[in-house]
Formats: sequence, C-alpha cells, structure tokens
Amino acid sequence: MAIDYQHLKARDFGVIRQTYTERDTQLYALSLGLGNDPLDPGALPFVYEGAAGGLRALPTQAVVLGYPGFWAREPDTGIDWVRLMHGEQRVRWHQPLPASGTVAGMNRITHLIDKGEGKGAILVMERRLETGAGTLLATLQQVVFLRGDGGYSQQRGGQPSDAPLPALPPTPEDRPPDFTDTQATRPEAALLYRLLGDTNPLHADPAVAAKAGFERPILHGLASYGLVAHAVLRQCGDSNPARLKALDIRFAAPVYPGETLVTEIWRVPGRPGQLQLRARVAERGKLVLSHGFAELV
Repeated sequence: MAIDYQHLKARDFGVIRQTYTERDTQLYALSLGLGNDPLDPGALPFVYEGAAGGLRALPTQAVVLGYPGFWAREPDTGIDWVRLMHGEQRVRWHQPLPASGTVAGMNRITHLIDKGEGKGAILVMERRLETGAGTLLATLQQVVFLRGDGGYSQQRGGQPSDAPLPALPPTPEDRPPDFTDTQATRPEAALLYRLLGDTNPLHADPAVAAKAGFERPILHGLASYGLVAHAVLRQCGDSNPARLKALDIRFAAPVYPGETLVTEIWRVPGRPGQLQLRARVAERGKLVLSHGFAELV
C-alpha cells in the first residue's frame, strides 16, 4: 500500500504528556555509555545524583520525551517500516532540560518529500517539547528516510511532494579538527536505549535486522546523537548542558553496539560558539555521522 500524503500530514498525535524521574535521566545517560569510566568527572553529573551541583540531564534526553512511539508500524500509515531509517536530527534548545519533571510533546508531520520510484521518500516530524506549565524547552525536527516508499505521489495520482529542508553544511576537508573525542558504546546499548521508548525491533531482533539488510541489530541513531552531544560538551562546553543551544546531524551509516565512536569537531572561523562535527567508528574507520552543526553559549 502506497503512503497517502494527505492522511499522513493530517495525522493527529495528540499531546503526549510524560513525567520522568531522576532515575529515567540516569538510565538515559547510562544507555549511552556514560559511566563506563567511573573516574570520568565529565560523566558523573549525568549518572549520579550525589555529584556536586546535583544530577544533570543531557540536553539530548529531549529526543525521548513527548515521543509518540513507533507509530510508523501502524497499518494505516502505509509505510514500509522495516526499511525506514533515521536520516537527520535537528534540535534547538530554548531552556535547560530539568533532571526530572513533567513535559508535553506536540508532534506533527511537517514535510513529506517524494524522491521518486525506487529512490525513497523523506518524512519530517516536528516536536515542540514544553514543561507542564507551558514553557518551551526544545524544538525538534526528525528527518526519516522511507527507503521503500518512493514514487507515492505518482502511485496515488499526483499527490503533493513538499520542498526539502535547507541542507546541512559539510564538515571542513582543508584542515584537521580542533578537537577529537573518543567514546566506547556498550554491547547491549541498543537494548538499554529502547527501554526509553523507541521499540523498533530493528535494534533488538536479529531477524528484523537481517531483513533490513544489516548483519545484526544496529544502535539507534539518536543514541549516537546523544554521544556526539556529550563529546561537544566535554570538549568545548565545560560539561555544562545549559550551554548547548543547537545540534544538527546527518546519520551517514549505522553504528553497531559495542563500537567506539570518534567525534571530530571544528570551530567555525569568525563565529564564536559555532562548531562543525562528524563521527567515525574506530573499529571500521567508517563515517557514521556527518554534516554536524552545534552552537554553544
């Protein structure tokens, strides 16, 4: 069944209200691998409530709050969910994320882009994450590559196709990075991360992973995204989560749980606080995250 542009654009996700605790915040950080080194002072405030200044939430925990679940698997979407891939993630933070609290997520599909038969389609979902009192915490854009759904506009009689988002800039090739950060992921990282709400079996079931073309279950792209945010804060932001105001990234290739992520970071000349970045897995030398942009205050 081909996807229906009008049906998806009008999809009502309701308001997702969620209360999270300090234990949830610690689980989020631990699922990324923070705490692997018990002597790392930059990780301790995200996993231990007794750290100086109390427990802190990584800003990227916003991606698992107010999340509507793996809705693409529902039959009425028409999406070939086994073949979908997370293409990009873009977030703007308006306020620091508390270590615990109640939030509301307002989700909507803003873009549906047909790349053509056999070339896939792009879906963009936006989420406004607010406190229970209505204060805007973050605005998120999730770009999803629907590998099996290209050509829907012609299959359904000339349905619309939206214009794409502005492209993310590539990282510099003419100079070495200003900072390099290395972080190991846990072998069970995907199984831990899915407890936060993203239950796509691609990250747990070897049979589903094989059907999607992977040798084994892959790590969630958003887990890699969280690791890159931690790398930026550790290398450039004094491990202070309140300093991160924006982070965009393209998911270039999957990471397998247990691999080592090496993040390369460049300052943007003439623009204090702005950074470009990418990441590779050390074991395969494979570029897995590209076209990264971050902003610190």
